[in-house]
Amino acid sequence: MKGFVIAGTGSGSGKTTITLGILAYLSKLGYKVVPFKVGPDFIDPGHHTSLTGKISRNLDSWMLSRRVNENIFAKGSEGADIAVVEGVMGLFDGYSGVSEAGSTAQMAKWLKLPVVLVVDAKSMARSAAAIVQGFENFDPAIEFAGVIFSKTGSQRHYDYLKDAIEANCRMKCLGHIPRTPEITMPERHLGLVTSEEYKLSSEIITRIVDLIDSNTSIKEMVQNLSEHQKFIISQPYSQNSGTHHQNIRIAVARDKAFCFYYQENIEALQRYGAEIVEFSPIDSPSLPPNIHGIYFGGGYPEIFAQQLSDNKSLIKEIKEKSLQCLPIYGECGGFMYLCKDITVSDELMVKDYGQKALEVTETDIDNFAKIEKIKNKYPMAGCFPFSAIMSKKIRSLGYRQITLKQDTIIGKKGDILRGHEFHYSSLESDNINICGDNHDGAAQLIRVYDTTSRDGQELSLNGYQVNNTLGSYLHLHFESMEGGAASAFVDMCRKFCKFSEADS
Repeated sequence: MKGFVIAGTGSGSGKTTITLGILAYLSKLGYKVVPFKVGPDFIDPGHHTSLTGKISRNLDSWMLSRRVNENIFAKGSEGADIAVVEGVMGLFDGYSGVSEAGSTAQMAKWLKLPVVLVVDAKSMARSAAAIVQGFENFDPAIEFAGVIFSKTGSQRHYDYLKDAIEANCRMKCLGHIPRTPEITMPERHLGLVTSEEYKLSSEIITRIVDLIDSNTSIKEMVQNLSEHQKFIISQPYSQNSGTHHQNIRIAVARDKAFCFYYQENIEALQRYGAEIVEFSPIDSPSLPPNIHGIYFGGGYPEIFAQQLSDNKSLIKEIKEKSLQCLPIYGECGGFMYLCKDITVSDELMVKDYGQKALEVTETDIDNFAKIEKIKNKYPMAGCFPFSAIMSKKIRSLGYRQITLKQDTIIGKKGDILRGHEFHYSSLESDNINICGDNHDGAAQLIRVYDTTSRDGQELSLNGYQVNNTLGSYLHLHFESMEGGAASAFVDMCRKFCKFSEADS
């Protein structure tokens, strides 16, 4: 197998578009290509998977140990000809100004992979050589396969850039991608529109592949790469440790509204004995039969709030299951769905779908600012007594570490887990006494997380548990505590199964 990392000089350099183009191009050439993504992103991996037919896995040097990252890479690369890793932010950007920790550069060195550097050449000429020279000299331990320029204005522009690089740098020029507005992908408030909603058309894929083929030497670069020394998969990845618990069924919400999952989280549940059965909170009239737990990942419940709220039979059943103490875990968008309602401005709905909301005129649809104040409240499952209120501004963003304050459905008191928080909504409640009063006659609602940022600063991010339902804005990576969260959740599902069987 061969492999390489695609890294940018910074966010917005064009590395995602180039990554997608290279994935499609190498696949067309007949290579078995497997994609990876550095960092806690869910959307880019979805597009990787859509293009290659191979699951794109997240690598992260803050949430996960080096050994776990090596395991993920080894497992994901089985049977592949080429592994392509898309970086995060700029090559050397991590969570410190004085350390490589959390950066694409650190991951490239951990995985022993060369780097293809992407440089945004818009409005730039000879200065590009200074940038490339700086990157190739910044860390001598990084091996570069070459540089690709994005957003070039013409072949002449690229020739100018190439001359500057060849006169001043050691790095090889691998080509360029001209500015091409027709291959720009749509975006919204959390990033690109997901692959569940937006599939690259065959025409766009053909166009991207042609751009890579006509303007770069990626084919020759791949042929010249050295073979990668594969990592040996270590425990617990080498075998299924839960084969004797095959009758535990966990329902996983998956559709356009809920599509943010780390693949390792799903596979960890399976490794500890769970059978995964998917359902759609938008379309499924009821939960799958004979389930012993539910997992709601993140996504865009605010975009599909009307459809989710209209599925009244399902949200009623979920509330009933919560009251029956079925283990239910929801994170970020999934947590919002488990709250009593979501408030969304019609600006958001119109912006994404061109829908006409209430009495909004066609003129207003073209002027989002005029309808900012129009709000709609959509009832949700009501397992938690909170209202989730959407905002135009980011409410929280960053890596988080939690310590469990007591036993929960994902671990024991004192267990430590890591994850990432990124959301535009906030919670409102009607003077709920979270540590005392009951709501709807149910069990006590309690806070179960102590949370710190990646630099150790205490934060107000909470995890809430009522009955056996746990929700939070945090996207946890179950493998950040090996054998912890997934094993604990499956164990709780198993206990519910035994309790249900005994009760019946």
